[in-house]
Amino acid sequence: MLLFDRINSDIKEAMKEKNKVKLEALRAVKAELLLLKTAEGATGEISGEAEIKLLQKMVKQRNDSAQIYKAQNRPELYEPEIEQISYLEKYLPEQISDEELGKLIGQIIQQTGAQGVKDMGKVMGIASKELAGRADGKTISAKVKELLSI
Repeated sequence: MLLFDRINSDIKEAMKEKNKVKLEALRAVKAELLLLKTAEGATGEISGEAEIKLLQKMVKQRNDSAQIYKAQNRPELYEPEIEQISYLEKYLPEQISDEELGKLIGQIIQQTGAQGVKDMGKVMGIASKELAGRADGKTISAKVKELLSI
């Protein structure tokens, strides 16, 4: 089932449950998907990779907002953001563990023959493509830097 169809189905379910926070999160995803579909130069179809990037962006936005609300001591705004993140993450691929991330990046470093931090760009290019959706870019970058500086 396509993400757009899953979201529509889950919106109906959230309406029946009268879950306002879930409904708000899902409607936001639907709106962003519609914008992607109808954007200038779009073919009307959205690739799986584009869907994952969109969801990751939305999770990051909510996370940033939540941190601001927490810093400002606004729990009434912080909690819905965190709850929305939990709903959005259900549509993302499962995130890999730190240990597994280290193994995969170690393999990529061996494949590329990277020697130090100066070869970070080479490793990051491959790692970002292979781990897209399964790990955050910041996390990948930090792990690559850590392993190359050893």
